[in-house]
Amino acid sequence: MSVALPPAQGGEIVDTVAIAQADLKEGPGGFWHDVFRRIRRNPTAWIGAGIVLLFLLVAALAPIIAPYPETALPGAKFITPTHIPGPGELPQFPLGLDRFGGDVLSKLIWGAQASLLVGVISTLMGLAGGMLLGLLAGTFGGWVDTLIMRFVDIILSVPNLLLAVSIAAILGQTPFAVMIAIGAANVPIFARLLRASMLQQRSSDYVLSAQTLGLGRGRITMSHVLPNAIGPVIVQGTLTLATAVIDAAALSFLGLGGGRPETAEWGRMLTYAQNELAIAPWLAFFPGICIAVTALGFTLFGEALREAMDPRTRAR
Repeated sequence: MSVALPPAQGGEIVDTVAIAQADLKEGPGGFWHDVFRRIRRNPTAWIGAGIVLLFLLVAALAPIIAPYPETALPGAKFITPTHIPGPGELPQFPLGLDRFGGDVLSKLIWGAQASLLVGVISTLMGLAGGMLLGLLAGTFGGWVDTLIMRFVDIILSVPNLLLAVSIAAILGQTPFAVMIAIGAANVPIFARLLRASMLQQRSSDYVLSAQTLGLGRGRITMSHVLPNAIGPVIVQGTLTLATAVIDAAALSFLGLGGGRPETAEWGRMLTYAQNELAIAPWLAFFPGICIAVTALGFTLFGEALREAMDPRTRAR
């Protein structure tokens, strides 16, 4: 007979025995084997993974599949003050041209590479910084935890985009400054998440058993607590990739991404499309769709991963 605990936050009842029975059915692969099994059975995960894989392939194969080089302006001679050739007007430019004479299709392909680079590096920066702060706070506790968490609270009091804009404006208009700005804005999220997960694991029976056996705090943390607490951080990292792509586009849209006007980047393409909306609306439509679909792919896969790792859903 299963025993239900009192309602948790949000009024949901957690059936601990049912969860334990679900864990026993995981098979020899253990927790991660069950996570991957649940992801394989989730249609949302397949859709998200397909979008992300397509995005990664386009970014990786940009030098091969792009019709023209990144900064090339092959259609400059077709541009007039009152007309920009659009999709289907010229066979050699299937998605039309931009104001500078660049091929829109090539710009979108090269822009995928730029967005992937900024998104991945900025997320890794935020993940590394946040995990370091969260690890220190969750391991030592006491005044170390208090000091780190108050610092994190100060950063969290500033909206992410505003903080990123401020850092990028201080460091200069370069792609690397954008990466640092987005990564720094995400540090508090990872720090609080890892700390909370570690504090939850520290009260587990296996930690108490390890302490009884005389294992040191460092060994318990690195060998037992951290591996079991890092799951939610991985999920958040997947979701953060989506917001990093959007934030990178936003900073480039505000003119903080640096680079020349003809440089391929989705946010920069939106910036220079503003003045041409009356005669060339597709210049804003195509990069906007790319940003939205890419962010959707990372979000769908991240949500599917979160559901697969949530112990409250694994008993169903």
